[in-house]
Amino acid sequence: MTSRILYRGTQRFPYPESPIREVKMPRGSRSRTSRVAPPASRAPQMRVAPRPAPAAHPPAAAPPSANHMIASLLEAYSGLLSNQALILAMNSSSVDPLIQFEFQVVLVQSSFKLAIVLPSLEKIKEAKANSNHQEDLETLYQNVFNIFEDTLLILVSKDLYKLQILKEIIVWMGEDSSYMQKRIMVIISKVLSVASRKAKSYMSVDAPCLGELAAELCLLCSHSNPEITQQASLGMYHLLCIAQYQNADFFEKYTFYKKSGRHSITSCPSELEYLPKILQQDKAKIAQHVGQNLMPPLLTDFVWNLMMKLSKDNNKIRSEAACMLKLTLEHYADKVTMVSKIVDTIYNTLCDNSNNVMSHAMLRVITLLTRTSPKKIIFQLMDYPVPADNTLLLMWQAAGSEASVAPHVLKTLLLILKGKPGETQDSSMGRRRPSLEAANMMPVAASQALCMLLPVSSYKKAVAQLFPQLLMALMLQVYYSSDLRLTKNGRPFFARDALRTLLKCSGLQQVDIILQKNNCWSQFSQVLFHHHGVYLVAKALSDYNFPQFPETLHYLYKLSVEDPRRSEDSIITAIFLTELLNNFFRDPFPEEFLVLFRNWVNDTNPSVSKLSLQKIASMAPVVNEVENVDSLILSILDAFFSKDKTVVIRALITLRKLLGKLNKTIYSSLSTRIASSYCPLMDHSNGGIRSMAIRHFGELLKDMVQYTWMLNDVVLQGLVPLILFLEDSELRVVEACKYTLEICSSQLNWSTSYWLKDKNYNFEMVVLSICNNLYLSHWSYITDLISDTLGFLKSSQSYLRRGSVILLGYLANLCRHLLLKVEIEIMIEALDRVLGDEDPLIKELAQTTLNLFNEIACRLTSSGAKQTFQRLFNLFYFKKGKIIYHYKALNPTTNHYKAKNANQE
Repeated sequence: MTSRILYRGTQRFPYPESPIREVKMPRGSRSRTSRVAPPASRAPQMRVAPRPAPAAHPPAAAPPSANHMIASLLEAYSGLLSNQALILAMNSSSVDPLIQFEFQVVLVQSSFKLAIVLPSLEKIKEAKANSNHQEDLETLYQNVFNIFEDTLLILVSKDLYKLQILKEIIVWMGEDSSYMQKRIMVIISKVLSVASRKAKSYMSVDAPCLGELAAELCLLCSHSNPEITQQASLGMYHLLCIAQYQNADFFEKYTFYKKSGRHSITSCPSELEYLPKILQQDKAKIAQHVGQNLMPPLLTDFVWNLMMKLSKDNNKIRSEAACMLKLTLEHYADKVTMVSKIVDTIYNTLCDNSNNVMSHAMLRVITLLTRTSPKKIIFQLMDYPVPADNTLLLMWQAAGSEASVAPHVLKTLLLILKGKPGETQDSSMGRRRPSLEAANMMPVAASQALCMLLPVSSYKKAVAQLFPQLLMALMLQVYYSSDLRLTKNGRPFFARDALRTLLKCSGLQQVDIILQKNNCWSQFSQVLFHHHGVYLVAKALSDYNFPQFPETLHYLYKLSVEDPRRSEDSIITAIFLTELLNNFFRDPFPEEFLVLFRNWVNDTNPSVSKLSLQKIASMAPVVNEVENVDSLILSILDAFFSKDKTVVIRALITLRKLLGKLNKTIYSSLSTRIASSYCPLMDHSNGGIRSMAIRHFGELLKDMVQYTWMLNDVVLQGLVPLILFLEDSELRVVEACKYTLEICSSQLNWSTSYWLKDKNYNFEMVVLSICNNLYLSHWSYITDLISDTLGFLKSSQSYLRRGSVILLGYLANLCRHLLLKVEIEIMIEALDRVLGDEDPLIKELAQTTLNLFNEIACRLTSSGAKQTFQRLFNLFYFKKGKIIYHYKALNPTTNHYKAKNANQE
């Protein structure tokens, strides 16, 4: 749209229908041109006032004040014309918009300073009586402000973004409370009026400064000067009209009207059908309409600008800003964004300034924002150094001062308490590491906040509802704090203090007293004591029959069935739940709780596994009353594969206790599976596990004496380790092997018991006796036993290598007719590797066995048919084996037996 040039260096609002304003210049000015017509027209002569008739005496000179006023007006007039010309030039240039805007702000500020220092209109009129330039002086005064107004209209008419300049003008105006404020406000309200009319012609309006400008205007709506108040209210009215056009709902409505053919839309939608006068002195109405019509980013700017006013020295401004903040946030806090930044600014401001009015207002902002954004507020408050200073404590109190937000505040704190203090991400290694430097200390801050918030009366109901969650979260935090030594170096033990506070404000003061007498609280800082401390707390609550038991039990069950966050969570939950169940239920536990213990048997945390196994073992007297007892037994068998040896030992003990009381029918159905699970443990690296597995294997055979036929395969599966570990260096393993082999001999009718007696014990004779019995009754298992024995040739234990060479020799010698040539070749190859053993005795035994194999190999035919016939023929021929090695055990265990027998004789 092209605009018509009306004045030299001056442009009215760029509408073609704009009227031409006549400007009268005073005498003595450089240019006598009254106006500039369009280029095609000729500029008419300026109307000049007639000169007065000559007097008899020369006229009296004008007072100095009049001359001074003329000079000031001319200086302001020329300065504004010059600035306006530059602004016009910038508008039509291709300069970067940001640089252009910044430069224009500087020019407008310069023009503002020229206008604001002019004398008042009353003084101009007073000077008229003493000056021959009466009409021109007053007209020039009006034209100065007309140029300033036209300059703003030029800027805003091209880009509504430049309404930001109006906000700057109000700020400049507030810094100089001169008599010009009313005149400037008239200009601002006119510019906003034109801008609101222009905004309705756009499909979208880009005026991001509306929030800040609204904040400035709302304060002026309560100005002591009613004329300024009137203009500010009118300006606020037009600003809200513009804001309506930035609202998405308005654009939808506009599109509907356009499609329906009804293009005439009022300058403001129906929601703004009110008179500007209702905005005067009515802060509630202003807050209502601002909250309704400003979009979230603009409303955030509005709140931010008012909050900055709270730091001003002017008490009236602080009071008005505080009032507007309160009225706006009470109903529209949910639209405010950048909450974390606002909270951080409040904290820094309160740390630097302790003004009571400002502090109260800013803390009230915290309270109102917490209503709609509790999570953002609380997380920001937790992100400051620990322990909290006085300012932060005040902000916590403000955030948690209302009962309506108490549940949200506590839930947010519980969310923070899920974290582990001192845990941070090591970006270079991609793993977590504990550290107190630059680490996550928010859980510690949350514990300190609970110490302060839990006793508040408005939190009583919320604390009762969230008691189980708070209890378990603080129990975990006590452990984490102890583990990281957060209580050292004078640091308060906030987690423990919060836990005690929770008990006291939940009506459990007696529990706290009992724990205090048991010296529980003072020892909680010790990591090794913590698991016992959890037990003491649970026991004290149980003994007291605390009324929160149903909710706590339900929550613990929920925690148990969910995936645990950390292994520490599992053990503390398991300890607490177990103790509560011990006090409120008789064994066996209900099936839904027993499932938990069944699952915990194979938990990744060894402590949880052992606790569960220990509890299951205590139910041995009532094991036959347990539902699905077979699944319980099988879960214990799975624990045999744990990498933690203490878990395996506990599983062995637990299983043995249950089997001792288990119904024989169920026992027999599971016996094969149980016996097979013992076999891998017979070769365990830990001597205690080896001895227990071997002994329990024998006890199972004794228990199942009526079902021996079911276990023959399993017995032969574990026979090789039972024989070889007779030479074990640990006495308990040897004793267990003898014990189990004697049971096997009696069950399988083998004549081996004689050689297992201490005074008759001889390893080679035991091997020979077992091999003879195998040949008679279980010759079909020979090749499997040879295969198992070959595996021990690679053992790191020399006694196992020696024993396996001997056993291999006897098995091959007695059953040579059962072996194929290819099997002998495999055995020879394995023994060739043993010939390089560092133990000379093993080398000697291996060489003897190798010679035996070579002899057997020579007698075997290569023909498959002949070899098969030979094996069938030899089945009917048997001769007992003879001593091959004359081996004397070098085992210290064997020497111990010999010494023991000698003393007995």
